[in-house]
Amino acid sequence: MSIKSVPHDAESAASCVAYRAHILYFRGRPASSGEDDATISLEDGLLVVEDGRIAQVGDYDTLAPALDADTEIVDWRGKLIMPGFIDTHVHYPQTDIIASPATGLLPWLETYTFPTEARFGDPAYATDVARFFVDELLRCGTTTALVYCTVHPESADALFTESHARNMRMVAGKVMMDRNCPEYLRDTAESGARDSEMLIQRWHGKGRQMYGLTPRFAPTSTEAQLAVCGELAQQYKDVFIQSHVAENADEIKWVSELFPQARSYLDVYDRFGLLRPRAVYGHSIWLDETDRMRMRDTGAVAAHCPTSNLFLASGLFDFAAADAAGMAYTLATDVGGGTSFSMLQTMNEAHKVARMSGSHLSAHTMLYLATEGAAQSLDLGGTIGTLAPGAEADFVVLDPHATPLLARRTARAESLEELLFALVMLGDDRTIAATYVAGRKM
Repeated sequence: MSIKSVPHDAESAASCVAYRAHILYFRGRPASSGEDDATISLEDGLLVVEDGRIAQVGDYDTLAPALDADTEIVDWRGKLIMPGFIDTHVHYPQTDIIASPATGLLPWLETYTFPTEARFGDPAYATDVARFFVDELLRCGTTTALVYCTVHPESADALFTESHARNMRMVAGKVMMDRNCPEYLRDTAESGARDSEMLIQRWHGKGRQMYGLTPRFAPTSTEAQLAVCGELAQQYKDVFIQSHVAENADEIKWVSELFPQARSYLDVYDRFGLLRPRAVYGHSIWLDETDRMRMRDTGAVAAHCPTSNLFLASGLFDFAAADAAGMAYTLATDVGGGTSFSMLQTMNEAHKVARMSGSHLSAHTMLYLATEGAAQSLDLGGTIGTLAPGAEADFVVLDPHATPLLARRTARAESLEELLFALVMLGDDRTIAATYVAGRKM
């Protein structure tokens, strides 16, 4: 048969399209050395996408002859196709205050975050930032994110509207915050619950949108607000929960004063039924062994935010202790405390944080954590984070020649781990040649 191959810049919007490239994805966590049976690597592979889902994946020579004669094959040879990246903790209202100077977390919130978030009651302003934010995620190869909005329901509506227009699988939620914040950003236990439930009913399950109950962090919620949040989590068992825990020493001391009956910062959330599958807690730096075991037993997930932790000098995530406890963890940018939307740059910093605490993250492991590992931790395995047949066709095309230095280094790679490690350590938004959402090039 004759094969209809087209360059990537000439692809159409046909319902069935195949993509030829080096294809990489994971079916389990790779060993610390990198390459093993958990990794699927097809150097001359073919990814067949039909109606927004992965239909087939395999070697080009095997699959191409069996394709229908009119199937378009988009030629990405020389590039690497992977699942789209999953950012498990990011604040879209902080887009415009990224890289703002501060002496620590709490002063940063007071000086930059709260005044900026006050503007998101204006739907036009929220829409403008949401549009830029979603575009930036896609430009950096991120196809799913767990997003914090502001206390204003309008901010969540704006984000979901932009995400839905692009057919992204997105998790987001209105922040709940009824104390220890400026009056202009304060809701109540009742209004926070009412607004959150309204947004759940409006957006959760609409297309690919998913809702996350979002108490900002324990110090800004009263016991009454945490209690109603727990009630909503019990009522809507398939929504997500997202908050912060054990990020900063000053914050931990404050929590112990506000909740003297709690054993630990994490225990505050546990007492209100907020530890369960699909509960994701940003940072999780200063946990003890009991906390980590509790995270494991409840199915809650830690979102490690290395660029933010280094920028705000919050501390170093303990990979070895998390692994020893069997606690699930993922990677996240935490923009705007984090200093980049790029998950590749986030992996770069995660590797350094791990080395500083005596651990080693292979490139295989880091890419797994940002794709299949994140999907499994979020109870979305088989849906996103993979290129296995049946999954939603969210994927990115990485260019090993995106910069002169990257091209020079990858040309000398003597193993797959070396190639991937160069992409992780030297890559950034320029490395993303294309991003596809549900099979559509963005």
